[in-house]
Amino acid sequence: MTKTELQIALATATQTDKRTAGVFLDTLSNLAYKAIKKNGEFVLPGFGKLVKQKGKRAPALIPKHNKDQDSSQDCRQFRVAKVAKDAILGVKK
Repeated sequence: MTKTELQIALATATQTDKRTAGVFLDTLSNLAYKAIKKNGEFVLPGFGKLVKQKGKRAPALIPKHNKDQDSSQDCRQFRVAKVAKDAILGVKK
């Protein structure tokens, strides 16, 4: 689903116009970015959690200096909520 398709579906479901739905999506993404920078995670209840984690150190050799370099990076991960998993895959018995 593209952003435009999502805007149209959201506008139809909430009985608003496409522009209002677009502003909502942009605001939600900006809030998520700010929360991740500040707290390291953003939770969207019933949908999932976006988490910033410290990546594992991958040793890298710099040939010019013959020294090791720490090449760990921050990584982002989205964890799907249990409610969403159950809704999509069905509840296991």
